[in-house]
Amino acid sequence: MGETYAGAGVDIGAGEAAVERIKAHVRSTFRPEVIGDIGGFGGLFGFDARAYKRPVLVSSTDGVGTKALVAQAAGHFTTIGVDLVAMCVDDLVCQGAEPLFFLDYIAVGKLDPDHIEQLVEGVAEGCRQAGCALIGGEMAEHPGAMEPGEFDLVGFAVGVVERDQIVTGEHVRPGDVLLGLPSPNLRSNGFSLARRVLLERAGRRLDEPAYRDARHSLAEELLAPSVIYAPAVLALHRSVDVRAVAHITGGGIPGNLSRVLPHGTAAEVDRRSWEVPPIFSEIQRLGQVDADEMAKVFNLGIGMIVVVPANDAFKAMDVLRTHGHRAVEIGRVTKGDGQVTLVG
Repeated sequence: MGETYAGAGVDIGAGEAAVERIKAHVRSTFRPEVIGDIGGFGGLFGFDARAYKRPVLVSSTDGVGTKALVAQAAGHFTTIGVDLVAMCVDDLVCQGAEPLFFLDYIAVGKLDPDHIEQLVEGVAEGCRQAGCALIGGEMAEHPGAMEPGEFDLVGFAVGVVERDQIVTGEHVRPGDVLLGLPSPNLRSNGFSLARRVLLERAGRRLDEPAYRDARHSLAEELLAPSVIYAPAVLALHRSVDVRAVAHITGGGIPGNLSRVLPHGTAAEVDRRSWEVPPIFSEIQRLGQVDADEMAKVFNLGIGMIVVVPANDAFKAMDVLRTHGHRAVEIGRVTKGDGQVTLVG
């Protein structure tokens, strides 16, 4: 008997079954601009350029990193797709763009339709929260390159902004206020260090309490989905003079806020102005991690920073509050050479 694709480890039937199971999740994200249905060779989106004066398309791509290993170990895959969408669309809004559509790429060692459905369920939930359409994707089975149960999850988002409304940070001035949007968890960054400290060095089990007096497990803490800030930040763009937005991902507050500071400016951030979620203190304690290292790796409870003029700060906080985010003033822009200083 001759060799077959199935004999090489690729199950075409499982792939077809997975596609059938994810169709309802994908359709639940469709916007009016979506043309056709799932299953085409390319996703179709009827972009109406007439609705804009000088539209600029903005794109972003990202993955979930080693948070995927925690999901794999816990056997829980329904939330990690939200992280994927958050990492992409929250980059788009930093430049003032509205997320339009999203595509995902799932690589697995062995294709399990139930596993795929859970992953896409999370991606679809993230797209619904962000207001963008999931219009395409790819499932790839990689026997030999990946073990059964292993997977990677990558996404790609496209948004649009008027050319004269692109947010670049060039108008940031000393005296501007830094507003922090809280993040209750790690989101999808710093997991290589978090896993090393919590699971390897400290030998913590995923079914243990996340930290002392916690009412939820470590798995629930680590797999809690990222907050998606895009709709709230878009509303803010329409309401006040937003001069810069920094998405706090890998690199922490210093590494990401410095990216939006123009020449001649710096920033001072007061650590005492917000409450750091307990999981960060747990990681720092168990790993004896230096405070500066913590700040360079993790968000420490601030997932997004918005820079606005001082006289717009209160209005901005009101707008963000009506969209579910209790933003707090965490610092100011100062004169300098791009450095971000954390005090307190």
